[in-house]
Amino acid sequence: MWKRILSLAVFVVLTLCVALPCSASSMGAVGGNVAASGELNLDAKGAILMEAETGTILYESEAKTKLYPASVTKVMTMLLVMEALDSGAVTEEDPISASENACSYGGTQIYLEVGETMSLRDLLKSVAVNSANDAAVALGEYLAGSEKAFVDRMNQRARELGAENTNFVNPCGLPDDNHYTCAYDVALFTRELLKHPHILDYTGIWMDSLRNGGFGLANTNKLLKTYDGITGMKTGYTEAAGHCLAATATRDGMSLIAVILGGETSKGRFASAASLLDYGFSGYTVVRRSVGSIPPIPVNRGKADCVSVAAEADLSIVVKKSAVTQVALEISVEETLQAPVAAGQVVGTARFTYEGEEVLSVPVVACEAVEKAGFFDYLGQIIQHLF
Repeated sequence: MWKRILSLAVFVVLTLCVALPCSASSMGAVGGNVAASGELNLDAKGAILMEAETGTILYESEAKTKLYPASVTKVMTMLLVMEALDSGAVTEEDPISASENACSYGGTQIYLEVGETMSLRDLLKSVAVNSANDAAVALGEYLAGSEKAFVDRMNQRARELGAENTNFVNPCGLPDDNHYTCAYDVALFTRELLKHPHILDYTGIWMDSLRNGGFGLANTNKLLKTYDGITGMKTGYTEAAGHCLAATATRDGMSLIAVILGGETSKGRFASAASLLDYGFSGYTVVRRSVGSIPPIPVNRGKADCVSVAAEADLSIVVKKSAVTQVALEISVEETLQAPVAAGQVVGTARFTYEGEEVLSVPVVACEAVEKAGFFDYLGQIIQHLF
């Protein structure tokens, strides 16, 4: 009874709705392994290149080494703000009054005064564009009630996203021995932030102002003016952390995340991020295809003769451009099913293979329930056949 093969083993280009969070260091993107850490000349203590849609790692070097992140910390701060916005818990028009604690933060700032009220929109813009520490703390206090409570949320969210080498002490990234992360974790946070595309309306701003034009903002991410397809995301620098950057860019339907931590120079971090992005865009592509319709499966002893089935999700995968035509799609499902059949019951698998090996799969499931037929159901079927 197990399994009929719907010979869709055609060489194809695929389509997404499900993530492929595989690490290229162990499996590689389809069509080739991740580059060795020495292949690119990067100014970084830790670096990673991740495809945003699937989570596939295309390059990494000391990506899980614990390092100081400086203001790249604010990727997590912005993520929590965007999650609150998109959930409806807050709005961009919410007025936020600056606390004494927020105003006490040094480093890059917009010089909030105690009791000064500014909209959440302007504070978020100050964080995304100007990397303002006082604005980041004010946002955190507003969302969680206190800076400490917000930092607790930051660390909890990091754990939820699978970050194993991160601990935050403040919302802005000022130096602390216990405030650290790694390039891989930053990529995880950035990937999650990209699920809230409105953030790009902030991170893509080059210049703006606050206080009715009285205070200017200039973006610290210089790639906005020099790199084709750049969309964000966040720079950082302290003497302890060095020059840091999480950069996002999109070309030809593929979005990449490049993270540089511990760069020796500002110019070096931007050049290194650009090198990572160039490496990804030149060598890889995301190929997508819907699994499409699958013929219904016959059901024995059911109130219905058959049940419609579908892949639980469409698929996408990152492949080397030279390997696009070598990826095959295969769908296998049960020959027949025995009633009862539950809605969502797994009845097969849709998988993509490369050189005969499975690289990604999703379940094929029943679209509706089919109850077991009883006496009167059989009687009705007999009458229907007679007349």
